[in-house]
Amino acid sequence: MSRQLTFAAACALLLACSPAHAGDVLLVDRVKQESATPKPARGMNMAEVERRFGAPQSRLEPRGGQKRQWPTIHRWVYADYTVYFERNRVVDVVLNQASPQEAGPKPPVR
Repeated sequence: MSRQLTFAAACALLLACSPAHAGDVLLVDRVKQESATPKPARGMNMAEVERRFGAPQSRLEPRGGQKRQWPTIHRWVYADYTVYFERNRVVDVVLNQASPQEAGPKPPVR
């Protein structure tokens, strides 16, 4: 009986100390909400992205390109997302963290 009480108390303590709280904001939840927001599509070129979505807030230094197998990756940062280009084509669009409390990818390395 005392073993069961000890186990129950330990479980209750673990649940109370767990990192997931009802107040946590997850980037995944915001992605679901903002899926209707227009974002650059994979395969668009840089000129199309700039024409449709305007100039980015910043254009980060290109990365890669040391070898033929490692294409140059360009990164354009907009208010809500970062666009990743391989050479001049969109390969991915990633939502930026809205606040430090939001669990998700960190801002791009500058």
